[in-house]
Amino acid sequence: MMNVQPNMAMIKIFEHAAWANQQIFDVFQKSKGSEEKLLRLFGHVLAAEQVWLARINGEDALVFSIWPEYSLEECEQVMNQNIRGYQTLFETLKEADFSKIVTYPNSKGIVFHTSINDILNQVSLHGSYHRGQIAMLQRQAGEEPVSTDYIVYVRQLE
Repeated sequence: MMNVQPNMAMIKIFEHAAWANQQIFDVFQKSKGSEEKLLRLFGHVLAAEQVWLARINGEDALVFSIWPEYSLEECEQVMNQNIRGYQTLFETLKEADFSKIVTYPNSKGIVFHTSINDILNQVSLHGSYHRGQIAMLQRQAGEEPVSTDYIVYVRQLE
């Protein structure tokens, strides 16, 4: 097993997610006319980040749409809010907090109990999954997608 502090590893994963979202946003901004389906997927990634952060913070996440119809400008606003929100979360969490259980209803009203660590992993993996879908759709449209792989991010840190 690796001897890495869980919170430091998780922070790096979220720094990657913020970087990857910025890569996608930059491509959309340059193309000016991002395909609606791609923008909807990106909005979903950002909305899910927002929903999970609200749940961790004990806020009502049901006020957020999980499939919003965001404009590119709204995506940028939510992306930046999420970055600040997760930074604040990581600044306040202590090591023991990662195992704390969050109780929340999902969008269908079913109540679940999940650890903060598992929620944070869900957010990261969910974003990677949908950014992969965006890349696939871009490739199918004859475009060269930007790589948002974790290793690309890490190599840029060197």
